[in-house]
Amino acid sequence: MNAKNFQMPRFVQIDEESLSDDYGLFSVQPLERGFGATIGNALRRVLLSSIEGAAVKAVKIEGIQHEFTVIEGVVEDVTEVVLNLKEICLRMHTDADKLLYVKKEGPGELKAGDLQVDADVEVMNPDLHIATLDKDGVLDMEVTVGKGRGYVLAEANKQADQPMGTIVLDAAFSPIRKVHYEIDNARVGQQTDYDKLSLAVWTNSVVRPDDAVAHAARILKNNLELFINFEEEPEEELEEVVDEETRRIATLLKMPVDELELSVRSANCLKAANIITLEDLVQKTENEMLKFRNFGRKSLNELTAILENLGIAFGIDVSKYQDVASKSDHISILDDDF
Repeated sequence: MNAKNFQMPRFVQIDEESLSDDYGLFSVQPLERGFGATIGNALRRVLLSSIEGAAVKAVKIEGIQHEFTVIEGVVEDVTEVVLNLKEICLRMHTDADKLLYVKKEGPGELKAGDLQVDADVEVMNPDLHIATLDKDGVLDMEVTVGKGRGYVLAEANKQADQPMGTIVLDAAFSPIRKVHYEIDNARVGQQTDYDKLSLAVWTNSVVRPDDAVAHAARILKNNLELFINFEEEPEEELEEVVDEETRRIATLLKMPVDELELSVRSANCLKAANIITLEDLVQKTENEMLKFRNFGRKSLNELTAILENLGIAFGIDVSKYQDVASKSDHISILDDDF
């Protein structure tokens, strides 16, 4: 058994324009019908549950025995201070729990950046408000931070050697704030019933979205490998299919862009930018295209749609296609292969 007749995705496209430390939009196509939801749901569940992060696990406040009380000279009660501490975003470079200390005298505001950290801990949102102290207020805290995955209840964070008065917290370790996916139709040749998966990921900036998605995919891969308990069959036929696809794209990349059915504005922009062939075009990223004079979002959307129909995209690595021997010198956009 092999994947000779099974449609495999050709590329993953990242929306470079919106990509940031806390947001990323990824799309992959073409997928067999139904595999968009299968892969999208699996990635979403792993992203939300299994990406490691760091969080506050416990706090000991000088003079306070439990969280249902007030601190003299502090505007917020203990419950509010604890809730604010849980919002601190941390990056840790050690697997061991760490103790962070802070002592603040009023009047003034205590922020997350006031915590005394060492080289093993970074506070990613130092401007986060923790408490407000009046002129007589003093807040002396010992904060325990550590690594984990998912959401862990306070009971699981308790330690036998914790001193009296330690307030143990529920901890949301996951750096992933939200994951959403959508399924659209994708085209292969004349068929339009394949899937296109679009995956949007929001993080707390501690982990970049592209790194989080890659790590989630690796977790899935490592778990699924256990089910492969048979010898792999020869892949000669599959390799022929891959070679044929590579040859098709290599030939396609030699097509002059003036054979594409473009609007006059788009055609003139490409000519002015000295983009002669599809190979010249796909080596550009979307951001690079938008920098060309008179080339706007409408022209970009037009070209993106055409490239998707051809099974290619902006920003692909063309090096593996450059040495492929082509059997034909020309390919038409109207060819039935697309």
